[in-house]
Amino acid sequence: LHKLEALYSCQGINERLNKIIYDPIFTSRLSFLKWSFNKCINKFSSDMILNKFCLQILPKIHTKIKWLDLESETMKNILHATDCPNLYTLGLYNIEEETAKCLFTGKEI
Repeated sequence: LHKLEALYSCQGINERLNKIIYDPIFTSRLSFLKWSFNKCINKFSSDMILNKFCLQILPKIHTKIKWLDLESETMKNILHATDCPNLYTLGLYNIEEETAKCLFTGKEI
């Protein structure tokens, strides 16, 4: 299982699994994308999965996240879900120039 799939599938099953999946070694680097034919695509197959991840899982691990790889479809949801105070690397993929400008200047598109 990919880290995100393990977090989503195993979260809340029992305390022992929670300790494993919430460990900083497991949660410090998360990639919310996958590669297919030299093209990066969204890791989440549905909004329901993304919403659960943003509302239930990210708030529990946000202080442990040091590296995030995001793509344009989910980046806004994930970045608005919680603060990541220890984040030092942010990889952005499939992002248009105007979107990047708005993201880093705080202006609306």
